[in-house]
Amino acid sequence: MNTALWIVQIVLALVFVVTGGLKLVLPLDKMAERMGKENGFSPHVMRIIGLLEVMGAVGVVLPIWTGILPWLTPLAAAGLVLTMVGATFENIRNKHFPMIALNFFLGILAIFVIYGRFIPVSA
Repeated sequence: MNTALWIVQIVLALVFVVTGGLKLVLPLDKMAERMGKENGFSPHVMRIIGLLEVMGAVGVVLPIWTGILPWLTPLAAAGLVLTMVGATFENIRNKHFPMIALNFFLGILAIFVIYGRFIPVSA
């Protein structure tokens, strides 16, 4: 179970570092062009969302890996679940239906981390 949790945590961290990192490093005009006008968020709000995604990615791995405040790992995973809930609503609103499956999948992975790291397992 611990190995599966680590694999899922690393996958979540990689996905959110990449997606959040892009929101942080893209120039504002490129980000506005890539995200489209329909999303309703300013590029500055997208930067904040990107920062939260990167923080969630770091939080889902670093605390449990270092042993420093490991209870933060399931809380970071809970933050990623909330991020995916918000992304799902935005994708429904903007009619980006294929993306909803990805949001759901990432949310389920984050829920698995919450469950696995809150409930002590032996093995």
